[in-house]
Amino acid sequence: MNAIGLRLQVNGHDHAVAAAPDAPLLTVLRNDLGLNGPKFGCGLGECGACTVLVDGVAARACVIPVGGVAGRAITTLEGLGTRERLHPVQQAFVDEQAAQCGYCLNGMIMMAAALLAREPNPSEARIRSELSGNLCRCGTHVEIVRAVQRAAQLLALADQR
Repeated sequence: MNAIGLRLQVNGHDHAVAAAPDAPLLTVLRNDLGLNGPKFGCGLGECGACTVLVDGVAARACVIPVGGVAGRAITTLEGLGTRERLHPVQQAFVDEQAAQCGYCLNGMIMMAAALLAREPNPSEARIRSELSGNLCRCGTHVEIVRAVQRAAQLLALADQR
C-alpha cells in the first residue's frame, strides 16, 4: 500500500508522518519518529518488547497498523517521564535494579504503568499475572515485581501530596 499522510499524537505531541496505513506502529515510532523505547522483539505481538500505551491501554506496537491509531493518544517509554523527572514506575525500576539486558524493560515498564493506572494497589499475584505475557530473557522477575510494588507506593505517595 502507498504511503499517505497521517497525524499521530505521540507523547503529547502531534506528528505528521507519511506511512502506509498498514505499516506497523512500531516501525513508524522507531524509524520515522526516532523513539527507541519500544523494541522489536518477535514481531508477532507475543514478547511484549514493543509495548506502548494507546489511550492509556497497553498495546503491542509491532502488530498494530499505524492507520488504526491515527488521532489516538500514543505513549512510549520516552513519554512517561523525562531524564530530569522519571515517572514513578521508571524510578522504581532504577531503585530496585530491575533491569539487566534491557530486552523486556520497555514492555515491563509500560505494562506496569497501565496496570497501576487501572489498579493502584495490585497484589503480587496480580502483578505477576499482568506481566506474564512479557518475555524476560535474563530472569529479573523478582526485581521487576518488587519494582512494580515500589512504583505503587511511589504513586500513592504522590497522590497524597
